[in-house]
Amino acid sequence: MLKLRVITALLLAPLVILGVLKLSNPMFSGALLLVILLCGNEWARLAGLRGIAERLFYLLSMAGLMIGLWLNASDPVLNLAILAIAGIWMGMTAALFVWGRKPLQQVSNQPVVALFGLMLLPFAWFSLSRLHLSSEVGPQLTLALLFLIWLADTAAYFGGKRFGRNKLSPVLSPNKTWEGFFSAMLSALLWVVVVKQLIAVPVGYVSLTAIALIVASVSVAGDLFESMVKRRDGEKDSGRLLPGHGGVWDRIDSLVSAAPVFLALMIMLGGFDG
Repeated sequence: MLKLRVITALLLAPLVILGVLKLSNPMFSGALLLVILLCGNEWARLAGLRGIAERLFYLLSMAGLMIGLWLNASDPVLNLAILAIAGIWMGMTAALFVWGRKPLQQVSNQPVVALFGLMLLPFAWFSLSRLHLSSEVGPQLTLALLFLIWLADTAAYFGGKRFGRNKLSPVLSPNKTWEGFFSAMLSALLWVVVVKQLIAVPVGYVSLTAIALIVASVSVAGDLFESMVKRRDGEKDSGRLLPGHGGVWDRIDSLVSAAPVFLALMIMLGGFDG
């Protein structure tokens, strides 16, 4: 399984990197919209929307929300919306860590799960699109965020394998450990040093360190949240599109949670005006 995951990742990584760095913002946003709709389709199934008509309506609603966000991108009210979504994810992060042993009843209502997808996925798309367009280094910052998520995920996996003793959330994800979590935090510190050397990041070391640690923590929560929904539905993966990884959501669940938080913190700490 690990070998298959690595092969799939190696095939996809160059496409993602080239897409982020070389595509114009409209092209990048369009490609990302398709990816988010694939996630939306998987999320609809996990939310109990099994019929073709109801799933199509769900996806059209999601696409409509994303187009609406795009058409109103200059509205300053959307900054507040991004901050609100980021606040939801940070609150959810705290809740999952505090109540990680008995959280399944929190997502027993299927309409609530469906509503969460409609709320969180479009704003993840919008946050990445805005970040990509935010400044001259927007594409580089977007790629840096992707690398932060990938690095934290990899460090958590191998750190947990090597040193893992204490379960992070036994009910949701029995293989995740606190040792893996702290490995992810250490990798985030390494990311700060490297990024400050390579990119003209518009915030200082202290601010970027705070951003990296918070975003890495929230990315773990995004993974746990998806695990919570999948276990409620009796599923191991969100789909089967990516060999070794499962579905598209399985691959970018951490990014969905991290993107609004990263953008919100950059705005709050003066990195750019959003």
